[in-house]
Amino acid sequence: MKYYLIVGEASGDLHASQLMRALKNHDKTASFRFFGGDLMAAEGGTLVRHYRQLAYMGFIPVLLHLPTIFRNMAFCKDDIRQWQPDVVILVDYPGFNLNIAKYVHAKTHIPVYYYIAPKIWAWKEYRIKNIRRDVDELFSILPFEIEFFEQKHHYPIHYVGNPTADEVRQYLAAHPLSQQHADGCSLPPKGEGKPVIALLAGSRRQEISDNLPAMIEATRHLTDRYRLVLAGAPSIEEDYYRSFIGSADVQLVQNQTYPLLARAHAAIVTSGTATLETALFGVPQVVCYRTALPRFIGFMRKKVLKVPFVSLVNLIADREVVRELVADTFSVDNIRAELHRILEGPDRQQMLAGYDDIRQRLGDAETSDNAARLMCSLLTDEHRSTRQNG
Repeated sequence: MKYYLIVGEASGDLHASQLMRALKNHDKTASFRFFGGDLMAAEGGTLVRHYRQLAYMGFIPVLLHLPTIFRNMAFCKDDIRQWQPDVVILVDYPGFNLNIAKYVHAKTHIPVYYYIAPKIWAWKEYRIKNIRRDVDELFSILPFEIEFFEQKHHYPIHYVGNPTADEVRQYLAAHPLSQQHADGCSLPPKGEGKPVIALLAGSRRQEISDNLPAMIEATRHLTDRYRLVLAGAPSIEEDYYRSFIGSADVQLVQNQTYPLLARAHAAIVTSGTATLETALFGVPQVVCYRTALPRFIGFMRKKVLKVPFVSLVNLIADREVVRELVADTFSVDNIRAELHRILEGPDRQQMLAGYDDIRQRLGDAETSDNAARLMCSLLTDEHRSTRQNG
């Protein structure tokens, strides 16, 4: 069968590449065409657009790049119509992907599958109308979404497990502590040299420029006792990070986030998938996210957001496991104070115990394989039904 996938950022590239690998196991005739990244390209098929050409966030950057965004949308729609895949698989990235879903539903007979459900439980809940109308099958990776979609909105979904949990488990199984010398990382194994504080500033330029300077400033005084290491995202060039690091004693490692977390004693993390990765590696963390107009955003957050937390860690646990410094609570002083709180002592141990609860809630399902098997089964049934009715 022919699969058309659309991804808009680095984490989606990772999850989609795992799904593609699983689809090939269940469908020996699988062929792929996609908006994605390097990891997806390594699985085969045709890379139509790289996600670097799509990944704009924030009101101003999106506004400035609207012509490019619209051109990419138009090209994507035309490309789908010409290639005529058996299914379109959307991966997160709702601003772009829900528009594509609307077009595919209205103009073609191609089924639309959404892998990694849009986070409408946080805001823009009205999008449930679009999902109900335009998405044939929704695949969830967060256990609390079952109640939101099925009980609150009476829209059936498939919970298939969590790919981040799978990826971390697979990495830790392949790279135990005793083998860290041989894993190709530029950092010494855990327990050798100074303890590492990891800085994870996001995968987009805007996130990095907003958060990294405060992260560096909050940890500058710790360089005599700790090693500060910044995780470079695959889509961001080294010079961009260097412009913020300057003369600070911060080491940059590119494309080594998992090896870094496997060695880290603590971390400062920009809110996103990285907060869950950090928790699953058992690294105590401070979550932060700087915004423009922090007091206004802090006020609006209470009025607009439908959930009490922004980090996946707290949302999955349904309580505050990690401290979130967002909008009006974001500051260098607050980051510094919270980091000191988790470097040693009872607060650190309490956070680690909370991580154990999160692992249990996520379960140990093989997410990509579950999703691929279910997708192939649904598509086979649909093809059979079409032939019978035709």
